[in-house]
Amino acid sequence: MAENKTQATRASVDEYIGAIADESRRHDCATLSKLMAKATGQPPTMWGTSIVGFGSYHYKYESGREGDSCLTGFSSRKTDISIYLTAGFPGREALLEKLGKHKMAKACLSVRKLADVDLKVLAQLVSRSAAERKRRHA
Repeated sequence: MAENKTQATRASVDEYIGAIADESRRHDCATLSKLMAKATGQPPTMWGTSIVGFGSYHYKYESGREGDSCLTGFSSRKTDISIYLTAGFPGREALLEKLGKHKMAKACLSVRKLADVDLKVLAQLVSRSAAERKRRHA
C-alpha cells in the first residue's frame, strides 16, 4: 500500500511561517500557531511542506488503508488560511455561527484574516475538533 504523501517532518515551523511573504498573513499564522498549540496542548509540527499540524492520530479505513495524520492544523494558502478540523462534532454549528467571517467545507475552515473571526470561538473549535478526533480514533 502506498504511503501518505503528507507526513510529519523535521522541517521548521518558524521557517515556514517566516517565509510567508505578506507581513499580515505571517503575523496571523504565528498567532494561529500559538492559539492552536494552546488549544490542543500539542506543539506545532510541519506535515509535508505546507501544513502546520498539532498532535497526531492513527486511522484505518474499512478498505484497509491506514496511516497517520495531524489532529488539527492549518496552512497558508493563496487567498485564505485553511484550518483543518474534524468533519463534525457536538456544538460545531453553534460555534461556527458565532465565529465571524469564514467559509466552511466539510472539514476545512477558511478565513481571510484572523481579524475577521472571534479568536476565543476559534480556540473552542480547534479544541473540540481535536478532542473529537482523539475520541473517534482512540
